[in-house]
Order: sequence, then structure tokens, then C-alpha cells
Amino acid sequence: MAPNAPAPHDGTPIEVDTTHGRVRGAWHHGVARFAGLPFAAPPVGELRFRPPQPVEAWDGVREALEFAPICPQNPSMMDALFGGEAEVWDEDCLYLNVWTDDVRPTELRPVMVWIHGGGFEMGSGSSPLYHGEAFARSGVVLVTLNYRLGALGFLELGGLDPAYAGSGNLGLLDQVAALEWVRSNAAAFGGDPDDVTIFGESAGGMSVSLLMAMPRARGLFHRAIAQSGAAAAGRDPADARADATAFLAEAGLDSVQDAVDADVTTLLAAHARMSAARMADPEAAVRAHGNPLAFLPFRPVADGGEVPADPLAAIAGGAAAGVALVTGTTLEEWKLFALMAPPVTDEAALLDRLALLCDRPAEALAAYRAELPDASLSDLECAVLTDVVFRVPASDLADAHAPHAPVHQYRWDWSSPVGGGMIGASHAIEIPFVFDLVEDQRLHVFVGPEAPKPLARAVHEAWVTFATTGTPAADGLPDWPTVGGGRRPVLSLDVVPALLEDPRAGTLRFWSEQR
Repeated sequence: MAPNAPAPHDGTPIEVDTTHGRVRGAWHHGVARFAGLPFAAPPVGELRFRPPQPVEAWDGVREALEFAPICPQNPSMMDALFGGEAEVWDEDCLYLNVWTDDVRPTELRPVMVWIHGGGFEMGSGSSPLYHGEAFARSGVVLVTLNYRLGALGFLELGGLDPAYAGSGNLGLLDQVAALEWVRSNAAAFGGDPDDVTIFGESAGGMSVSLLMAMPRARGLFHRAIAQSGAAAAGRDPADARADATAFLAEAGLDSVQDAVDADVTTLLAAHARMSAARMADPEAAVRAHGNPLAFLPFRPVADGGEVPADPLAAIAGGAAAGVALVTGTTLEEWKLFALMAPPVTDEAALLDRLALLCDRPAEALAAYRAELPDASLSDLECAVLTDVVFRVPASDLADAHAPHAPVHQYRWDWSSPVGGGMIGASHAIEIPFVFDLVEDQRLHVFVGPEAPKPLARAVHEAWVTFATTGTPAADGLPDWPTVGGGRRPVLSLDVVPALLEDPRAGTLRFWSEQR
């Protein structure tokens, strides 16, 4: 908009030209939103289990007023917890959304591309949790995207048919295709294609980290924020191939072509049964697959092709040199997952669970009790799994990348009062603050009606400032030094933010010695 121009009325149309044709969005509360823009061809029919293909151009003006269908997925309790009803899904799902407050600014704006979480099996870019009005008002062009999930995005079929090698990473290739679309089209929406920050949480944070390691993604982004997810998410190829064989058997399918031809509901039902079996006995799943993330049957594959065989080593070798990074975790990540599993009830059971994760379970328990002397058994279990699945991988990522670019590390400490502390400082709790949405009543079931607005403003501003300058900073936050040189300064994000020097270093050191 021109300086001092009146804000358009809600619903006022706005049109821009993309590389594939003209699109029509609309203004909402002073922000232009373009919803449901295709960035790849529909991955249906014979394109199921195939890499994303280019979009065909269209004549005339394509309406971009409503969100597009999301990737097929099974119902989840997270739909209600994270602010809304289940969205309509369809296998034709490769769409993205753009929020901007000016398509013709005097100077192009930074672009931020959000990659949603959901364990690589649920979620969407159009969830109310990720609406981008606040980012647009802060001078950023915000892009959210869908990518293929579950079997459609991460079923490695190359062991059954070499022609489908690499199908275990299609979800990541969808993300690359969306970033290529951003590079070609950001300027049409007022964004700078040479100033792109990718950010995501959980599976989205894991995706961000893996994109940092992927040669095909090099140059498509310039800064990165990995929230509660790091490069340790990649599956062993042999394990992924075994999972594919088990999946086809579960679905009653005899060949890859059968899977290509099957109704998508057949694939979803088989996925649900596999997940239920692993959730019913998570210890057996960890024992069988050697990974605490084994309860997720579909994740990216460290196949040595699109994804390096050792993504962390690739990052340590400079795969994303020059890409400034913010990474961190929440204090009590595992509390969210503990809502879905029975807690440990005695010390012997806790030691048995620790034995699945390390060779010295008694020493691990002693290390945690030394740092958390007042913790209950369930709190100790939460601390251990928070560290093994999230904090240790995030710290490893920070250490690997620090020689190659500035790295800032945080810990989210604010605790939600919902459920009498049942949620606490759990996994995903920071997202409404990052998007400055804590006043959205739909999210009060997660953060409560009294979530601290100054913290939301500060965190949102820090993310925007990082995308703009490469350094996270905001009013209300202390100076935030980088990781490196033998130091690990970690910013505690709470009602009163504070800088901590290598918090809980003893337990972090314990896991380092386990390698």
C-alpha cells in the first residue's frame, strides 16, 4: 500500500501475477491473504509416491480466497488442542498460503516460510495455529505450506521396487518444491527471494534441520529456525525398507503397484493400525527399532541420496555454511506426549525404560536426580525423554553448525496453567507466542486466557528481527550471545527472560559420554 493510504475493507480483492498465472486474494484486517496457491502438480494417480512435478500454467485469474485441502491424515486429538476442527483433506494437497501487507513495497520484505509439525503424519499449513497476519503486520511476507504426510510422504518403497527409490523423502522434496516456488514468486507478493528464513516446530523443526543438510535445498533459504526438532530425525534406510514391507502387509497389498492403486483410506487405516500397535507398547517399538522416535512409523530417511547418510555430519562439514540459525526446545517437551501414555509408577520401571536409551541407566537416574532433586518419577521420565528426543539433538545441531554461521540457542520455560499444569512448558507451547496469537480464543484451551502478551510480543519480534538482520533481538529480551568457543549461552524464554550459561550441563554431558 502507498504510505498513509487507507486500509482496504475486509474482503477487498487483490490480484498479482505468479510464474504460472494470475491469482486473486483478499484483504483481511489490513493484510492481504492468498490461500491455496499450487506449488506442484497434484500428486495423484501414477504420481503417488513420486517426486513433486511442476504446476501447469492457467489462463485467466485463479481464485486464492479459501484454503486448499490438506494432506490425507487420520483424526487426532491435536485438532482440538491446537485450535480448531479437523480440516478437509484430499490427496491433491500441495498448496501454500501467503500473507503480506504490501505487494508493491518501496523495498522488498524478508520472507519467512513456516513448515508445520505433526510427527510427519498430521497437520497443515492452514491450521489456525499458523495464520500469518501478525508476521505480515511486522513487515514480513509469511508463507505456510502443506507437504505429503505418512505413507504418502515417507514410505520408502525402493527396497521393493528400485524405480521408487527415494520415496521415503517425498515430504521433504515437497518442501523443496515450495521453496523453489518462493524463489520464483516471492517478489510478486512484496518479498525478497534473496532473504528467506525457513522455520518450523517438531517435524517442522526436524525438516528445517534436514533441509540444512540437503544439497538440493542449498541456496533456497538464508536463515533457519528449528524449534523442538533437529537432524536426528532421519531413519536408517534398512529400517525404513522393513517398515515399508510391514506396512504393505498391514494394508493387505501385495506390490508397490497395489499401493499406487489403493484407495487412500486403505493406506490411512493401515497407518492407524501400525501407530496404535507402537503406541500400545512403545518400549517394544524402541527395542525393535533402536530409536525413541520409533512410535512414529513414518519419518524422513537418511538414505545417502536426497538426504545425507549422516545429516548432522553434513552440517558439521559446512552443508549450510553462512545460514544463521536459532534452535531450541521447551523445558518439558515430553509432557504433551505423556498425555497419551501411562506414566511410570516405580523406580524399577523407570530404570527399565532408561535401559532402552543408554547403557548405564542407574547413572542416568543419578545424574537427573542431582539436577532435579525435587522431581517425581514421572517428572524425571519427562526430563529424560525431553532431553533424548529434543534437547540433546538441538544442542548437537547447534554445536555442529556453530563453526559455520551464528547460532543462537533458547529454552522455552513459560508454563501453561491449563489443566493445573498438566500441559506446562510442553512441546509446541511456544507456537502461539511466535505467531503472536495468544489472544486468539481458539488457542486458550492450550495456553489459557491469561498467557503473557509481552512475552508473545517479544518472541514474535525476535523471530522477525532474526529474519530481517540475522540476529534475534527484541524489547524485553536480554542480549543473546551465540553458541561456540566452548560456551553455550541459552536464552530462557519466560515471563522474565534471562540468559543462562549452559543450563543442566551435567545431564547433557552424560548423554555426550554415552556415544
